[in-house]
Formats: sequence, C-alpha cells, structure tokens
Amino acid sequence: MKKWLMSVLLCCGVLVGCSEKTYEPREIVSETDVCKICNMSIVHNAYAGQIALKNGDYEIFDDIGCLMEYMKANGEEEVGAAYIKDAAKNEWIDVFNAIYVYNKDYWTPMNYGVVAFDSKESAQEWMKTEGEGRLLAYKDLHDFKWGIHN
Repeated sequence: MKKWLMSVLLCCGVLVGCSEKTYEPREIVSETDVCKICNMSIVHNAYAGQIALKNGDYEIFDDIGCLMEYMKANGEEEVGAAYIKDAAKNEWIDVFNAIYVYNKDYWTPMNYGVVAFDSKESAQEWMKTEGEGRLLAYKDLHDFKWGIHN
C-alpha cells in the first residue's frame, strides 16, 4: 500500500511541475520604465501596456499602438501574456480579450487614439461621455491605421 501511495504522490508532483506557467502583470515604475518601441518614459500609466515573455522578461509600452508594433515585428510565439490598462478602471486586462475603441480625437501618449476596456458595455459607456468611437477586437488591431499614424 505504501508503494502505491508513493507512486501516486510522485505522479502528482510530476504533473504539477509540468503544468503551464502563469503570468502576472508587473507594476510600472515611471522613474525607470521606458517604452520598448519609442523609448518614451511611461509617465501616463493609465495607457501603459506590457508583455510577459515566456523567458520571464517583460517588455513595457506607453501606448497600445507601440505594443502592437512590437507584436507585428516579433510575433506572438514568445509571448506568455500581454496586458493593457482598462481605460475606465485603470486595471490590467488581457490584451487578447480586451475590447478597444478608436477615435482620432481620443488623447493617448503616442496619439494612436485607441483605448481598451474589459467589456463591450464598458466601452459603450465610455463613448457616451468621451465621444463616439469605433469598436475593435484584438484581431482588428493588426492592420488598423490609427490617428496621425495613417
């Protein structure tokens, strides 16, 4: 009986050790963090984005447009997770599942005019007070021509 129990415990330990890695967003340090693409300091944390790479490193961005530029150039193979700040709640949300709103008149650090939300309802509430915009999903951001960057 003891051998059987030891075998089960060993198998459980191996399975736990082989499970997928979890990723968490890290806090932005405005004094030292700079955008990987444009090299600007991250002074407007409410628009920041970050990518947790599978190797444990983080890439930091000052605007969703810069994060998307990085994704286009480097692909998603080494990305463990990606986060952007929710414009309504100022909390980290998953880049891939976020709902985005574009309006050329929305201010963002690099003037891309795209802000992120955790739900379509939250995005629609934002547009009631900040001005109408175009709803987008993550897949729409790959070829989107934003703001002054057309």
